[in-house]
Amino acid sequence: MPQALGPTESEPFRLTLNSDGGKHTRENALTLVALACGLVAFVCGFVVSAHMIASWAGLVGFVVGMYSQYVSATTAERSVNIVAIVGSFVGVAMGIYHGGFIP
Repeated sequence: MPQALGPTESEPFRLTLNSDGGKHTRENALTLVALACGLVAFVCGFVVSAHMIASWAGLVGFVVGMYSQYVSATTAERSVNIVAIVGSFVGVAMGIYHGGFIP
């Protein structure tokens, strides 16, 4: 038990969605697309004149996020997917409230 004798060299902090060590390129791409759409929808949902962008980005983000949640491989992906789905839902709801999908 050499690790019990003193501090050991730790790995540098890395932000990754591949917590199991495998490469999940398609799943990570879906997660990031859903997150981007969710952030755009959430931010645009607070701007009345951007209701169309919020509605469409929220709808796309919600659908992509749900599919991404279905095919996700790691817990980190699932966590980001939930944030993306909630952001997309709030964005689409606010977009619909402010005017909907068409101008």
